[in-house]
Amino acid sequence: QVELVESGGGLVQAGGSPRVSCAASGRAFSDYAMGWFRQAPGKEREFAAAISRSGSRTSYADSVKGRFTISRDNAKNTVYLQMNGLKPEDTAVYYCAADRIGVTTTPRRDPHEYDYWGQGTQVTVSS
Repeated sequence: QVELVESGGGLVQAGGSPRVSCAASGRAFSDYAMGWFRQAPGKEREFAAAISRSGSRTSYADSVKGRFTISRDNAKNTVYLQMNGLKPEDTAVYYCAADRIGVTTTPRRDPHEYDYWGQGTQVTVSS
């Protein structure tokens, strides 16, 4: 069992650069690849970014590539999403999720592959 708690969301002006965090507790954090997903009002949950168990590999949705950076600190059991150049269309609830996969496996994009989810943190971008 893994518990995930996101923090760091809020109201941000367009162009802002907030960082959201996700703290994990329970099973060994390094056993899991981690992902960030987001869900805007009236839309399905979509992939944003993912990072491998060691942090050596990352994957990004085209919509955030070049603006968002995912990272993790296994010593602190925390994964981060640094968001730069925010746009109003980035407004969503941001969720972190944990995926128990092999250490050499490329981090996955399908939310159905993820085993544990946080409660989400709202990020609202004002124009």
